[in-house]
Order: sequence, then C-alpha cells, then structure tokens
Amino acid sequence: MTTTNGVLQVLSAPSPMCPHVEWAVGGVLGVPVSLDWRPQPAERAAYRAEYVWRGPVGTATTLASALKRWPRLRFEVTETATATSEGERYAYTPSLGIHHATMGLHGDILVPEDRIRHALVTSGGDDRALRAALDDLLGAAWDAELDVFRQAAEGEPVRWLTEVG
Repeated sequence: MTTTNGVLQVLSAPSPMCPHVEWAVGGVLGVPVSLDWRPQPAERAAYRAEYVWRGPVGTATTLASALKRWPRLRFEVTETATATSEGERYAYTPSLGIHHATMGLHGDILVPEDRIRHALVTSGGDDRALRAALDDLLGAAWDAELDVFRQAAEGEPVRWLTEVG
C-alpha cells in the first residue's frame, strides 16, 4: 500500500459542527483527531482549522466524501502525488457542492484531454463559452468563493509539506 500525505483545510464550520468534523476525520484516518480551531472572521460564529495528515493513497477522496455531508461546511483537501499516483484536490462550498481536480507533481491542475475536447466541441467556437467551460474544469468558481475564507486566515502560520528520503 502506497502512503502519501496531504492537508485538510476547514475554511468555515459553525461552532456546533466542529466536534463532528473531528470525529469524521478521525474515523477516516483511524486515529483520534483534535483540530486547532480558530475564529473565522469571514463568517459570524464560524471557525477554521488545518490538519496535515498521512495515509494511504485515496485518503483525500475518503475525507472529502465524509465531510461533504454537512451543507454549512467549507473545506479543501489536497493529497500529494506519489510515484504511482497523481495528487488530488477537493474543494467544497455549500452553494457549489464539491469540485475535484487531479494535481500533478508540482501542484498544477491536470485536465484530461477528453474533457478539454468536450469543452472545445460544446463551446461551438464561442470564446466566452470556452472560457466558462475551462474555468469550470479548473474550479474557478470554487476558488473565487473560498478565497474570502482563505484571505481571512492571513497572518496565520504557514505549514509546508516536505518529504525527506
């Protein structure tokens, strides 16, 4: 079994939901999890937290599946690429639902050729329609909505993921 690491960023969770998020994450990872909750200035009575995890490839998928059940939660989960798997990024907002993107070794979003071809065909030569389709493939709407919650956390410590060996 190949292991990888990743980051869970809970960008906004109502106070009563915080223990449920910890239980869900702990259930996925198989260990008790205690998150360092901090006030989320972008939303009244909401909190945010970040958790660096290590687990088998596919853990990001399982975490996103467990957390998307709560409609008032906003989160991102990333999984680092390995020698045998691409990385992944999941973003969730109550208004948009879930967005999944495959990430390459350096963090770039990888869009499969067939999805790009589909965007080209369905845009019918309309530049605006093509831009909208490509923005959707890249998760632009999710980034725009979540950016307010990311910026509200400015000044917080940054955690860098490194792998040695």
